[in-house]
Amino acid sequence: MREMSVIEERAAQLFPRLDKAQIEIASRFASGPARRFEPGQTLYSIGASGEPAWLVLEGCIEAVRRDGLAGEALIHRHGPGELSGEVNQLAGRPSMASGRAGEHGCLALPFDAPHLRALMVGAAELGETIMRALILRRVGLIEAGAGSILIGQPGSADLVRIQNFLARSGYPHLVMDADAQGEGHDLVVQLGLGRADLPVMVCPNGTLLKRPTQAEMAACLGMVPEISPDRLYDVAIVGAGPAGLAAAVYAASEGLSVLVLDERAFGGQAGASMRIENYLGFPTGITGQALAGRAFNQALKFGAEIAIPNCVSHLECGSDDVHRLVLAGDHGALARTVIIASGARYRRPDIPGIEAFDNVGISYWASPIEAKLVQGQVVGLVGGGNSAGQAAVYLAPFVERLHLIARRPLEATMSQYLIERIASQPNIDVHVGKEIASLEGPGDGMIDAANFRCRTQGTIVRQPLRHLFLFIGADPNAAWTRGCVATDAGGFILTGRDIPEGVRDPANPPQLLETSMPRVFAIGDVRAGSTKRVAAAVGEGAAVVAQIHQALQAIRG
Repeated sequence: MREMSVIEERAAQLFPRLDKAQIEIASRFASGPARRFEPGQTLYSIGASGEPAWLVLEGCIEAVRRDGLAGEALIHRHGPGELSGEVNQLAGRPSMASGRAGEHGCLALPFDAPHLRALMVGAAELGETIMRALILRRVGLIEAGAGSILIGQPGSADLVRIQNFLARSGYPHLVMDADAQGEGHDLVVQLGLGRADLPVMVCPNGTLLKRPTQAEMAACLGMVPEISPDRLYDVAIVGAGPAGLAAAVYAASEGLSVLVLDERAFGGQAGASMRIENYLGFPTGITGQALAGRAFNQALKFGAEIAIPNCVSHLECGSDDVHRLVLAGDHGALARTVIIASGARYRRPDIPGIEAFDNVGISYWASPIEAKLVQGQVVGLVGGGNSAGQAAVYLAPFVERLHLIARRPLEATMSQYLIERIASQPNIDVHVGKEIASLEGPGDGMIDAANFRCRTQGTIVRQPLRHLFLFIGADPNAAWTRGCVATDAGGFILTGRDIPEGVRDPANPPQLLETSMPRVFAIGDVRAGSTKRVAAAVGEGAAVVAQIHQALQAIRG
């Protein structure tokens, strides 16, 4: 039996029809007067930035997505009382679809990004209905493979890298096999592209990129807004994991001007968790990506400016009044306060020649992309924490056998519910007190086998496997703050009472989450002594905003 798509299953929520009273409320937030469009006239185009959402008053708007390289497919006909658009309209980012007036034309009210956000906040009940619709429409586009088109060799390191970036960023895409007969293969032949040019990305606006970098993809998709070097934000948040996103939501909802920066994608390490079951309010569990996606959209709703991906190279330490973050390319961002929420980087074990297997035989997270890649194979997973347990449980149904390698008993580092879940999986073998001594492979990045070493006896056992997942903890991602804030021996940032005496002026003692540098705060995994749990990170993100208000009040007198 065919599984129903989101569009089929939740059509009423995807395309709600506002009644007369709701239309009257919404019209108060419109960004301009109603406009009339002739039959077939274009209201918005795929890839165009700053396109408003349109509330249909008369006639209809035909919303269309790309279908393959040249075709198009109808998404929906928006009739009277229906609003066009999806989550990109909240931030004025490039449109994922195009819209044209129906056969009898249409009369519609425009809502640009600021006015659409104002509607969300100013009319809470109506805003909830519209927000749900915009989010579900993005989910529908992802299911349909709308948006960018990737052409390459399935499973290749570069294609997986691009897929992961787009998936983690919540951007829809469709993958075409460059070797199989069809549109993808035909385009490769027509353009005379060689293996060295693949994979190719065709952006929604039609631009073609060969083996694109993360920065090139972000620019083509219009993901990163232009940051004015002269604008002074109330708070700049570096890191868009649970802690940073929580701070963004609370700060923006309380009227502060907020800039959020992250060098990769929203969600942080938690974004790679396929099921978080111990987070308050989600008894059946939630994926890290879904949790982070909700927080990301909340931050947009309240007007936070999110510039991802954007790498912060360093924090300037010279001024206490205005802090300057130096971005890649020597661009800058100014803020009265800074929140360090940059989390931690995945560790790589000390295995000879491990770098030769990166991005091909080794993964640092387990998503549907990796699950498909290793389906039916024997795999290894190194780690004993909750992230490792969640990944093992998620991967088990896809693989033939999973070898979980941990240095210490799982009871010392993993939640009991995950230990029990692992024990119930017949194809998971747990190797406690073991580590990987070396990897074997043919030299193309693929793995043939791993050699397990017993840490107490030194004996080595060869285990054939095809892929290795690493979840062995992380080091603080705080190099960009070096020289500005005090850290512990491990490089984690000290805050509050943990800051050594004499580092801060006694007349201006730090608040609980404040660093040794005034009006610079640290939260989440990057902070020394923090509890490494999603809920704790979210709690610190909420708590720091109250301290931000105190710091700003002191500045303003």
